[in-house]
Amino acid sequence: MKKNVLIIGAGGVAQVVAHKCAQHNDVLGNIHIASRTVEKCQKIVDSVREKGSLKVAGELQAHALDALDIEATKALIDKTQSQLVINVGSAFVNMSVLQACIETGAAYLDTAIHEDPAKICENPPWYANYEWKRKAICADKGITAILGVGFDPGVVNAYAALAVKEYFDSVDSIDIIDINAGSHGRYFATNFDPEINFREFTGRVWSWQNSEWVQNRMFEVKRTDELPVVGSQTSYMTGHDEVHSLSQTLGVPNVRFWMGFGEHYINVFTILKNLGLLSEQPVKTAEGLEVVPLKVVKAVLPDPASLAPTYNGKTCIGDQVKGKKDGQDKEVFIYNVADHAEAYAEVGSQGISYTAGVPPVAAALLIATGEWDVKHMANVEELDPKPFLKLLDAMGLPTRIKDEQGDRPLSF
Repeated sequence: MKKNVLIIGAGGVAQVVAHKCAQHNDVLGNIHIASRTVEKCQKIVDSVREKGSLKVAGELQAHALDALDIEATKALIDKTQSQLVINVGSAFVNMSVLQACIETGAAYLDTAIHEDPAKICENPPWYANYEWKRKAICADKGITAILGVGFDPGVVNAYAALAVKEYFDSVDSIDIIDINAGSHGRYFATNFDPEINFREFTGRVWSWQNSEWVQNRMFEVKRTDELPVVGSQTSYMTGHDEVHSLSQTLGVPNVRFWMGFGEHYINVFTILKNLGLLSEQPVKTAEGLEVVPLKVVKAVLPDPASLAPTYNGKTCIGDQVKGKKDGQDKEVFIYNVADHAEAYAEVGSQGISYTAGVPPVAAALLIATGEWDVKHMANVEELDPKPFLKLLDAMGLPTRIKDEQGDRPLSF
């Protein structure tokens, strides 16, 4: 049965989600895109039509919406008869959109953890501060809510679940490595909303080590790996969403997240931070105007969606998993490589947006067909990874594995 879809957000990830929903609208039905700026939504609608992404004839409409307004969100869900809500808006709206889904009965999907604008890097596990408090009501009302179903978090959670279930008798560590070896040609830019991006890196870095939370500073701990396709890459231990669920659900004593940064990025970030320009706390100018430094920086940086036309190079994101199998030490690297130019040619977005935007559509399809319509709240690693990864293979994000048998594609 077709499930109409409401996409919340109008950035680069939303553009990917819209194109991929359109490519599968024989299953997903009518598609609606909503954000504060309806013009941005209309640009996505126009892009989908220009590229001929709609598989079958169907509605594709743009709407203006303040997603913090629960009643307005409920009204739009009802008006569009949407049974699936894919939230790829700001992380600040997650709880409002989730509440609207709970009250209307729509299934909820997001790609990042909720954030309170007034707080940075809260105590772990982050999901327990907001999302997991609504587990009981989702179960009571039979609401399917799949959290963090982008790439990281999301696909990497599925990789972790696959490794634990299929390749090991016991797992000692999961290290998620995220490398963007591409270039956008700008002096300085972020691949996602700068406000959300910088908030990840200005607080404490939480990792799960020896079954307890460990705190570090950003850029304090680094590693260098020889990775498929992108070669030797240095990455830094970073706080990230998936650590906060995987540490609690899979029983693995060590879970860490590593992200690659170039020296130029680190230098510019450090200067901005040391000058106080990444602060989320308001300050007053000499003229008496109250401004938030972080929002000013966001305003002067390039819109991440604008990077796509000139982006080139590849990403490599995967899970390095270590443990034992049949009494012997074992290590695997389960990963994906994506290409920025190929993503732009298909959907008009760069590779980072592509890797984040394809997975929630795969999850939406699994809800529509019933395989992931679980009628409760779940993180991705709590669901069967195989149908998800099989769909992603067909949708443009194939999975590979590197182990003692070599480097090869995985089929499901």
